Amino acid sequence: MASAPTFAKSTLLVVDDDPDVLLALTVLLRPLVGQVTTEKNPERLSALLRQTHFDVVLLDMNYQRATNTGHEGLYWLAQLKQLAPNAAVVLMTAYGDIDLAVRALKAGAADFVVKPWRNDKLVTTLTEALGRTGGSAPAAGRPAGSTAALLGESAAMQAVRRQMEKIAPTDANVLILGENGTGKDVVAWLLHQASVRAAGPFVAVDLGAVAAGLFEAELFGHVKGAFTDARQDRPGRFEAAQGGTLFLDEIGNLPLPQQAKLLAVLQNRQVIRLGSNVPVPIDVRVVSATNAPLYQLAAEAQFRKDLIYRLNTVEITLPPLRERGDDVLLLARHFAAQYADKYNKPGLTLANSALARLRTHPFPGNVRELQHTLERAVIMAEGHELRADDLLFSPLEAAPVEVAMPSLRLDELEKTTIQRVIDKHQGNISQAARELGITRMALYRRLGKHNI
Repeated sequence: MASAPTFAKSTLLVVDDDPDVLLALTVLLRPLVGQVTTEKNPERLSALLRQTHFDVVLLDMNYQRATNTGHEGLYWLAQLKQLAPNAAVVLMTAYGDIDLAVRALKAGAADFVVKPWRNDKLVTTLTEALGRTGGSAPAAGRPAGSTAALLGESAAMQAVRRQMEKIAPTDANVLILGENGTGKDVVAWLLHQASVRAAGPFVAVDLGAVAAGLFEAELFGHVKGAFTDARQDRPGRFEAAQGGTLFLDEIGNLPLPQQAKLLAVLQNRQVIRLGSNVPVPIDVRVVSATNAPLYQLAAEAQFRKDLIYRLNTVEITLPPLRERGDDVLLLARHFAAQYADKYNKPGLTLANSALARLRTHPFPGNVRELQHTLERAVIMAEGHELRADDLLFSPLEAAPVEVAMPSLRLDELEKTTIQRVIDKHQGNISQAARELGITRMALYRRLGKHNI
């Protein structure tokens, strides 16, 4: 069973002035990376880089004395490109400024992440950055999560696996549909691994995280001089996936103008780098995925029908966990054993009360939510058995609470206001009328009108 990717021989430097951020990233990345070094003060970068070679630097863009513009991050990025030109620099910012992100990528950053980050996306970003440096990362784009998402004996999952067995050996483009957390990225990876292209690259692109202004450069590449600071030619993701598989995640988030450009590439089987007019032939298999209602978007003219035809030669729909019956129990036991081993808690089991609670929970976050729930339960467990009260479900997936809005009808507002003022003054009409700014007789008339 595949597990989270590890960069066993790689070195990572995290630079951020927030000690809580440094601690969180250390806990997340230390099991995956050969060496994690943290630093609060970017002024020490020069000394650190003289002592240690780092494959990847995760660099914050704002520090305590900054004004949250990100300019300090751009300054230290420039310093890093001089001090460690072979290190991949991934920038972190709490301010999702697209213009700033464009400037950072043009200035040589490998990628950027926005705080608060999603752990799986952060690990994938670092994986891809490390892959571009030639470090000891797994194939770029390999899903950060376990393939456990496809464990299960339900009829729905057996049908999915039968589909995959038929589809994988072909070169057909595949569209994967399903809710968040159902394992769409895992399916894409396994389709690649079982295909004739398995020896080639697997390149993943989260289209939901690609800014409109970066789309062409990111997917199609650019040539030297295409824009300010484009100091060398750079292939895009299509060229990086030559001979392999290109996984386009969150395809439903792609705006219409970018849909047209993607369609042209798929039709012509060639890309033209930004700033060039020379077509480059491409040989890739395209697997795409979305949790969006793609056919509804097409009916509303928000997604091109001709692009859907290009993407879904074959279609796979992943069922939500709530429709997979006892698969939730099989997965729960798998995750409990996995995290008991990881956190050195041998012999940990699931009580019947815990299994019963898991079986009835709807899991709107699907397998991802179940995995998170079991990991937290194992960490917090005090005995050798997980009980029902050890399972705390994520508030992130809770249904939004509907707040009843007060009536905005004028007569209802007037009645409510009068009632509140009368109650406040314990039925004293004179005092209530004074506060309302009307005469006692006017108040009496309104009391009669509203049957108060």
